[in-house]
Amino acid sequence: MNQNFSIVSLVLGASIVVQIVLALLLTVSLASWTVIFRKYFAIKGARVKTDDFEQNFWSGGGLNDLYQAALNAGRHGSPLQRIFASGMREYLKLRERRVLDGSTLVDGARRAMRAAFQREMDAIEANLSFLASVGSVSPYVGLFGTVWGIMHAFVGLSNLQQVTLATVAPGIAEALVATAIGLFAAIPAVIAYNFFARDIDRLANRYESFMEEFSNILQRQSAPAPAAAHPQGPVSGFGGGR
Repeated sequence: MNQNFSIVSLVLGASIVVQIVLALLLTVSLASWTVIFRKYFAIKGARVKTDDFEQNFWSGGGLNDLYQAALNAGRHGSPLQRIFASGMREYLKLRERRVLDGSTLVDGARRAMRAAFQREMDAIEANLSFLASVGSVSPYVGLFGTVWGIMHAFVGLSNLQQVTLATVAPGIAEALVATAIGLFAAIPAVIAYNFFARDIDRLANRYESFMEEFSNILQRQSAPAPAAAHPQGPVSGFGGGR
């Protein structure tokens, strides 16, 4: 009964198949934690930058200034800033081509923003499916290691004349380590996936709401001015106020 039941001794004493399973699960767990930390900081950064851009947009600054700032920021800006830049770029291109129909201008800008929205969502959702796969598959991989380890243990016990708890316990404990490591890999991945999916849905709703509001702004901007009103430039000097 003086068996050493530490995790290290159990892993070293396990069969080669169980050791391979454990190595695979530990590698997957390390990869999932890497994805978790990267995704956390990426989503947090997108949320902070989106807050800053929305504050600047609704503060009443000119669309030309906001558009130029978005071009200067490039990939370092917020996803919402790039969505705005895509819509504004298409709007200006259509105006340069002497397209005067308001519906055509707004539809073109909305399509450009929708395409940019899909690109941004694909980028922010990258590797999220990996966490879902880790959360769903790891317990079964660990269970496979456990079943194999128990089979290996009972095959070894078949050669003994007398089987006691002291002879059974080490083999069973070695096998159960695989299940424990599988759960260790799966649980954080599942929690992180649900957490990130919720935050991404919130960001997506904010982006879609902004696209609709900005489309309304462009619709008002594209509407023909009353005859008595003084003509103004199509974009310059126009603020983003609600």
